[in-house]
Amino acid sequence: MEEEEEEESMMASNRGTVTWRSTPFSSDRRHHSSRRQRRVSSSSSNPGPTERARDAMSQNSTASAFLAYFEPQLEDRVIAMTNLEAGRRAGAGRGIDGWRPMGRAEFRAYVGLLILASMYRSRGEACKSLWHAETGRSIFRATMPLKTFRAHSADLRFDDRDTREARRLAAGHDKLAPIREVWDTWCERLPLLYEHGPEVTVDERLVPFKGRCPFKQYMPSKPARYGIKLWVACDAKSSYAWKMLAYTGKCDKRGPPEKNLASRVVLELTEGLGPGRNVTFDNFFTSYELVRRLFFQRGLTSLGTLRANRAEIPRRLLEVKGRPVPSSRFAFSSTAEPPAAAVVSYLAKRNKKVLILTKHEQHVRAPGLSGRADGKPLAVLHYNRTKGGVDNLDKVLGTYSCRRRTTRWPLALFHNMVDVSAYNAFVLWRELNPAWMPGKRNKRRLFLEQLGKELAADAAAAREGTKVRERGDGGDGDGKSDNATGSSRDGRRGGESEASYEARRKRCRMCPRSRDAKTKTLCCGCRVHVCGKCAVVYCPNCASAPCQ
Repeated sequence: MEEEEEEESMMASNRGTVTWRSTPFSSDRRHHSSRRQRRVSSSSSNPGPTERARDAMSQNSTASAFLAYFEPQLEDRVIAMTNLEAGRRAGAGRGIDGWRPMGRAEFRAYVGLLILASMYRSRGEACKSLWHAETGRSIFRATMPLKTFRAHSADLRFDDRDTREARRLAAGHDKLAPIREVWDTWCERLPLLYEHGPEVTVDERLVPFKGRCPFKQYMPSKPARYGIKLWVACDAKSSYAWKMLAYTGKCDKRGPPEKNLASRVVLELTEGLGPGRNVTFDNFFTSYELVRRLFFQRGLTSLGTLRANRAEIPRRLLEVKGRPVPSSRFAFSSTAEPPAAAVVSYLAKRNKKVLILTKHEQHVRAPGLSGRADGKPLAVLHYNRTKGGVDNLDKVLGTYSCRRRTTRWPLALFHNMVDVSAYNAFVLWRELNPAWMPGKRNKRRLFLEQLGKELAADAAAAREGTKVRERGDGGDGDGKSDNATGSSRDGRRGGESEASYEARRKRCRMCPRSRDAKTKTLCCGCRVHVCGKCAVVYCPNCASAPCQ
C-alpha cells in the first residue's frame, strides 16, 4: 500500500528530464542548519544608500547626488570628445560663430537644461519655444543661448571616431564602440551607491529610437515598439536601477541565435548581489537549470512564471480539463538537495492556467493558498508583488524624460543615462533625507527642478557676469537701468553709444513678430529699424522734405 502511494506521489516532467513529487521533500536537520546559517550571514547588509553614496552626498545637494553617477573622469571624457568634434566641424566650416570649448560648467549646464526640460514635460517641444522671450522659460535664456545649446547637441560625442573602427575590431566587432567606455564607466557606478533590499526584479526595457542602429529591436508589446533593448536588475520596492546590460544582438546576423541567452543575462545581472535575496523574473528567463544555478552558485532564491512548453514541467500540472475554477496544484522536485524547487499551477479561468517555478523557502516548505475568494496561491501573490520593479522604473522615467529628437543612437542612450541617473539620485536623496518636503506628492518633480537649477547655476552666473561687464556703468545716476536687460529708454544698452546702437541688427518695427525680419536700416525721422520690404524709397530731392 505504501509503495502504491509513493508511486502515485511521483510525477514525471514533460520530457522525463526531472522527477517531481506531489508532497514537499523533508530534508534532515543538517541541511536546515546550513540554510539557517546562510540566511543569518546574508542578512548582515542593510538595504539603501551605501557609505560611498553618503560620502558623495556630503555637500547635501541634489547636484552632488546626481554627479555621483557622472564622475569627473566621465565628464572629462565626454567634454574632450565633444570639443574634438567641435574642432573638426569648425575646420570644415560647419561650426558656429563665437564657439568656445566646452568645460565642466558648460557640460553640467547642458545636462541641467535637459533635466529642466524633462521636468517641464517638454520632451516634444521645440527648443526655439523653450528659449522664446514671451512663451519660453527664463532659466533657459539665462543659462546659455539657443545656438550654443544646439551646438552642444550636435557636437556631443563619446569617443574618437578616428580610432573607433580599431577599437570595434579589437573588442570582437563591438557594436557599442561609439559609447562603450562612457557606458561601462557609468554602469559600474550604479551598484556602488545602493544596496539592494531582499527583493530584486530582472526584466527588459526599451529605449525609444527609430533611427539607424545596428542593434535596434522591434518589440510590439512596448509603447515605443522600436528602440534599444536594455536588460535591467532593480530593487523591487524602490525601482532603483542597480545594473544594466545593453543587448547588441548577434555578432553575425547570418549565424545561429545565442543559446541560453536568458540564463547568461540573469547571471550577469545578479553578479555581485549578496546571498539571501530573491530574484523575480518573467517566463522569458525562467528555467529549472537557472533556478538551481542561482541558488547553488550565488545563494539566491528565485521566482518566475513558466512557459507551458518547458521540458521540466510535470504533465499533471499542464492539465486543465475537468479542473474546478479556481484551483491550484503543486509539484516539488524529488532531489535530495535542499531546498527543493516547487512548481505551482493556478487555474484562474477556464482553460487559463498560470505556472510559477520557485526555489523560495516559503513556497517550498509550506506552500499554501492565500485564503482569498479567488484562491490564489501565496507564490502567485508573491510574484505579483515583486514583478513590477522594472515596469515601474519604465513608468517613472517616461513621466519625466529628457530625451530629445535625434538620429544618433549614442545620444539616445546618453539621454537614458541622464534619466536613470536623475531617478537613482532621487532615490538616494529621498532615503537620506526622509524629512525633506513631508506631505508633498510631487517630490520627484520638485527634486528635478532643484537639480536642474543647481547644475545650471555656475553657467548662468557666468553668463550674467558677462552681461554686466558688457553693459558697463550705463543707466541712471543711481546705477539702475530702465528694465531687466539694462537697456535705456531709447533701446540702447547701458554704456552703448548711438552710433554703435544704429550699427546693430534689430527686428523690423513694421513687420509682424512672427516674420522675425532683422535689419540695420533706420528710418531717417524716428530712427527705428525698418527692413527693405517696409521701407519707402525717395529720390535725394524728395527725401529731405519728410525728414525736416
